[in-house]
Amino acid sequence: AQFAFQENEIKLLTAEIERLKNFGCLGVSPSLEGLRDENAKLKYRLNFLKKSLQEERSKSVKSMININSCLQEIFGAAIQAAYPDLENPPLVVTPSQQPKFGDYQCNSAMGISQILLKTREQKVIPREIAEKIAKNIPANDCIEKVEIAGPGFINVHLRKDFVSKQLSSLLINGVQPPAIGKRKKVVVDFSSPNIAKEMHVGHLRSTIIGESMCRLFEFAGHDVLRLNHLGDWGTQFGMLIAHLQDKFPDYLTVSPPIGDLQAFYKESKRRFDTEEDFKKRAYQCVVLLQSKNPDFIKAWNLICDVSRREFQKIYNCLDITIIERGESFYHEMMKDIVKEFEDKGFVQVDDGRKVVFVPGFPVPLTIMKSDGGYTYDTSDLAALKHRLCEEKGDILIYVVDSGQSVHFQTVFAAGQMVGWYDPKVTRVAHAAFGVVLGEDKKKFKTRSGDTVRLIDLLEEGLKRAMDKLKDKERDKVLTPEELKAAQTSVAFGCIKYADLSHNRLNDYVFSFDKMLDDRGNTAAYLLYAFTRIRAIARLANIDEQMLRKAAREEVLVLDHEKEWKLGKCILRFPEILQKILEDLLLHTLCDYLYELATTFTEFYDSCYCVEKDRQTGQIVKVNMWRLLLCEATATVMAKGFDILGIKPVQRM
Repeated sequence: AQFAFQENEIKLLTAEIERLKNFGCLGVSPSLEGLRDENAKLKYRLNFLKKSLQEERSKSVKSMININSCLQEIFGAAIQAAYPDLENPPLVVTPSQQPKFGDYQCNSAMGISQILLKTREQKVIPREIAEKIAKNIPANDCIEKVEIAGPGFINVHLRKDFVSKQLSSLLINGVQPPAIGKRKKVVVDFSSPNIAKEMHVGHLRSTIIGESMCRLFEFAGHDVLRLNHLGDWGTQFGMLIAHLQDKFPDYLTVSPPIGDLQAFYKESKRRFDTEEDFKKRAYQCVVLLQSKNPDFIKAWNLICDVSRREFQKIYNCLDITIIERGESFYHEMMKDIVKEFEDKGFVQVDDGRKVVFVPGFPVPLTIMKSDGGYTYDTSDLAALKHRLCEEKGDILIYVVDSGQSVHFQTVFAAGQMVGWYDPKVTRVAHAAFGVVLGEDKKKFKTRSGDTVRLIDLLEEGLKRAMDKLKDKERDKVLTPEELKAAQTSVAFGCIKYADLSHNRLNDYVFSFDKMLDDRGNTAAYLLYAFTRIRAIARLANIDEQMLRKAAREEVLVLDHEKEWKLGKCILRFPEILQKILEDLLLHTLCDYLYELATTFTEFYDSCYCVEKDRQTGQIVKVNMWRLLLCEATATVMAKGFDILGIKPVQRM
């Protein structure tokens, strides 16, 4: 409808320009300048409309249709037509749980009945409301028929040719994101380990969840800035530098061979706690570091570089892309933050400290200590302002554990209070997550009670993945390169999926046995299912070029109930992504991929894709439209894996 309107306006504008040209030819001089201006304006409007139409058309080709959103628009228009005076009527459209109830359901009638009773004292049964809505459904391409069921459910049956066309579009254009409107700048703060301390299992969730969120927003077409808010500044560097000077006095000329930074940190901490002279010197080192003394900056960089190398090993394993922007980046901005809060009258002095009370939060933010030093509150406020005012972030997401919820809520509220952003315009969210538990349901620790080092966990995952592959005798059928690829795919894929498949708000139990199980909702099962689907066409001697040609020429027949079920399931991908973009709960994508894999299995068990002679095993018939359904399933699964940061392999 929008295209038709714009095309009609283009025709009218083109005719108007021709008319003005004719006026000019007749030499009507008094208003010639005015005509030129009008002509220029019309040409500008014409060019704008043409460009806009091209963009809309290209978007419509590139974006996958969110069927749920389409139905919401249709039923929104129907409700508006049926009840024009009703403000903000409820709009509830969901996929049907059973085929006998159609493909989708609109369940708005019950809510409208309640509103009419409360606001107008009109008692109208929901079924009558449903019938009135159904009568007002506008003409559209996707609905075959609607039925009223029960107390007022509107069961929606989709048109088969519509679903078939959308599947063909997916096969021709590839998996495309849902239409998102304006492209936004998204800043994601995740991972954020501390310098001089090893990454442990506690950093696993932030790193995996944050990476996946970035991939999702990037796929949706947004401009994503991935930030690693390293703990790279503070008083602990005083003791580390003092210890470095004692242990490696020639550190300025010879790079110190610090092999184990964790042990180095523990040694310096023990000395700080037990040696008074060392403690004093550590404080002096902090002062010299903060005053940017070149020798102390070099010492600080040396310590940071050792940590960076260790962090990068983990990021390489997990395929994490992230930009370092630690606390030190914001250090120079902190005095301005304190001044801004003071100038606006929000600062109170409490026992020498400068604090800010935020309405609705009992604990104030300490923005300056009594000794003049800054705090985490100050650096988090500085980071927030920089991301809002310098980076111009439209969406800010902090992937940090649930224990920091009150802190971040207070910081965000302080940012609003001081006027940095309006929550109606800019979205600032804390994507909180629970802790990783051991199989004893207590915090995940080693047998000796220490925190589990992340690098040890990843190495254990690799070992167990290889053991699993050898148990299945995969080493006898795969080349060494294929076996290695399968090992890393399974090991790191299973660790990521085990985390992402749980609701991030809950704690989850870390169990290698469960995550490597190739039955149930695990990466091992999904990766194996994916390789099987990809193998179907290959074993039928159908290559990519033949599939591409078939996608353009074949009509996807969806006559069998399992074909129809699979086709609809494939096309729910955009609505799943849209939901996650709103609530940031990635387990929904994992649940969807598992549902897609099990729906495919039902289809494959019931519908022959490749028919063979039972005696000879020779291929006698290839049902190409079914192979295209296989390809569409695999294509969507591959994109789902990519968003989750999982790398599938062609052979497992």
